[in-house]
Order: sequence, then C-alpha cells, then structure tokens
Amino acid sequence: MEKITLSLANDPALSGVVDKTLKKLALRLGVSLALRGDQLLIDGDAQRVPFARHYFEKLNELQDRGHHMREEDLLIALDMLETGPATCLDDYSPAEPLNLSRKSVSPKSLNQQAYIQAIKTHDLVFGIGPAGTGKTYLAMAMALAFLQNKSVSRIILTRPAVEAGEKLGFLPGDLIQKVNPYLRPLYDALFDLSQYDQANRLIERGVIEIAPLAFMRGRTLNGAFIILDEAQNTTREQMKMILTRTGFDSKLVITADVTQIDLPQPGKSGVLHAMKILANLPEISFIRFSDRDVVRHPLVQKIIKAYQKAEAKEA
Repeated sequence: MEKITLSLANDPALSGVVDKTLKKLALRLGVSLALRGDQLLIDGDAQRVPFARHYFEKLNELQDRGHHMREEDLLIALDMLETGPATCLDDYSPAEPLNLSRKSVSPKSLNQQAYIQAIKTHDLVFGIGPAGTGKTYLAMAMALAFLQNKSVSRIILTRPAVEAGEKLGFLPGDLIQKVNPYLRPLYDALFDLSQYDQANRLIERGVIEIAPLAFMRGRTLNGAFIILDEAQNTTREQMKMILTRTGFDSKLVITADVTQIDLPQPGKSGVLHAMKILANLPEISFIRFSDRDVVRHPLVQKIIKAYQKAEAKEA
C-alpha cells in the first residue's frame, strides 16, 4: 500500500461536486481519494497510485494552461491516459458543448467525443455499442445543432418496426398509431433536448419527421440529417435501401446495439453485413462504444458487463 498527497489547482470540477466526481475517479483509478482543501490524498495499491498521481499532475498542467475542466472532461482525460501514451494530454483541449434550445450537451467519454467529431467530419457514421452509451441521444443533439445552425433544412428520424419479443399488432388505431410505440424512444430524446412546444411545431411543419424505416423507400433525402436508430434490426435489403437514400448536403447516422438483435435470424442483420462490406471506405466512420461509455445509472454498466461475461461463456 502507498499513500501520497498532491496539491491541486483550484478545480471547480473537483471542488464543486466533490463526492460524486471523486467516487467516479476513485473507482476508475482503483485507489481511494480524499480532498482536503487543495490537498488530494491518494491511497491504494503501490501499482495503482503512481498512475493516479500522474493523472492528477496532468490535470494540474491543463488547469495551468487555462482550461476549465468539467466533470466529463476529467473522465475523457482519464480515457486518453489509459489508452494512449503518457504525453497524450499535452495538446488536449476540452470539447465545446452543444448549446441547444433547452440544454447544453457535452461528450462524457473519449468515444462520445470521437462520435461527435466523426459526425462533424463524415457524411455517414455508424455508432455501434450497448444500451446507454449515448448513441441515439448524441446523434439527436447533433441533428438539432445542425438544424439550429441551418446546416440542414430538416431532420429525419427512423427505425425498423421490429417486435422485441412482444406482440403489438393487436393495438388499436391506424398504421401511424400502431408503429408509434416503436418510435417512442426517438420522441423521448427529442423532447428532452428541445422545448416541447418548439419540437411539436417542427414536427407539425414537417421539419422534423419521425417515421418507420419502411416509409423511407423510394425517397431521396437532400439537405437532411437522418438518424437510423436500432439498426441491428434491419434486414440487408433495408440497410441497402437507407444507405442509398442519402442525397446532397445530408448526413446519415446509424446507431445499433449488435448484442440485442430481434430478427428471427440475427446473423442476417443488415448492420452486421454493412459493417463488413463498408469497413474499408475512408468516407465512412465507425465508432464503437463499450460499457465504459454508459451514462445511465451506474448499475447499467455492471449489468452490461455481467451479460457480456455470461454470453462469452455460452459462446
């Protein structure tokens, strides 16, 4: 065991929400952390403490260079140090938040930051990973930001209407009312990010369109930000169809959780096929999320890990 004490720069991200932030960092670093004024006490295994010390020294350097570090920036910086060289933070600059009508959105992990950057620089982006990693939410935030900046003229939100074990065909109503349960998660993300009345007005005017994937056939979508959600449940034919709908000045973001395929023959998922045949095209970006990127309740991350272990044993 080893104990050390470090002097920290005046960091609001640490001092403002001490318990919450320190607990997250302590869990990731595998050490005990305690803040006493501007003194940080690091206690733990002799093999883990030096890395923790190096991490906080790098944070001090970033503070000295004038960077304001939010909680999400602390976690992204840790991601970078764990996956890159010791000098990887020398040129690091915290990502600018997306300022939307209702709230400000910032990436909370290195993969989320890469995802946002990929959407800015590529016309076709695949976000692949487990539930709760922000794939759909961040895509929606980027779509609203592009609409707000007039980079696109409309938003198209779509997903395949595939039953996840439940039978919804008996539901009353017309076709739109029957498929509405499948599209509800897209509405949830939209209304969380934008003012309710504003979002409804945009939907009524057709600026934001939410529709089942089958409704996309035969269309050419120019000047649109298109999000295909739950793409793991597309067939190969459906995936080819949506990939060829993109017109000029459009962006297409495809999100998928390949561990939750609800098709009768999971191996024939359209997204699995697309990932294989499109992998070498430089114009397409593939961002792969892991359980580390989960931003829901901390228990969700543990549940995902438990399922991954169980599925690995079964395989």
